Amino acid sequence: AYCYHGQTLLASDKCGEAIRSLQESEKFFGKAEALCKEYGETKGPGTTAKPSGHLFFRKLGSLIKNTLEKCQRENGFIYFQKVPAEAPQLELKANYGLVEPVPFEFPALNAHWTPETLAAFDLTKRPKDDTAKPKPDEEVKPLKEPDIKPQKDSGCQIS
Repeated sequence: AYCYHGQTLLASDKCGEAIRSLQESEKFFGKAEALCKEYGETKGPGTTAKPSGHLFFRKLGSLIKNTLEKCQRENGFIYFQKVPAEAPQLELKANYGLVEPVPFEFPALNAHWTPETLAAFDLTKRPKDDTAKPKPDEEVKPLKEPDIKPQKDSGCQIS
C-alpha cells in the first residue's frame, strides 16, 4: 500500500512524501520477505508453497526499488523537497470504486421456535428401531447393448 501510495504522491508532485512512503514500503517489504523465506523453509505439510517466489512478490520488490530510485533522482534534479521523518498516513477508507456494504442482521425468531420445540429435537431420546434392517441388494440384469458399426458415409463433406 505504501508503494502505490508513493506512486500517487509522486504523480501529484509531492516527491518528499513519496520518498518517505517508499522507504516505509521498502522496510515492510524486507520484513515480509524474511517471513516468506522462513515460511518456505519450514518442515511439514504445505512446504510446496513458496510465497517469496510468487510473481506478485517478485514484481513488487523491483517496483519499490525502481520507484524509490526514480523519486530520489527527480527530487535531486527537480523538486528539492525535504523528506519528512514520519511516513504519510494511508487513507484506509476507500471513497471510490467500492459499494458501501449492507450490514447483516439476523432475522427475528419465529414464535413457533420455543424452548419446548427445540428440546423435541434431542436425538438421544429417539426411539430405537430394530426392525429397520438394510434390504438385500437386488440382482442387476445385464442389458443387451445395440451393435453400433461405424459409418463411413455420414454425408459430411470437407471442402
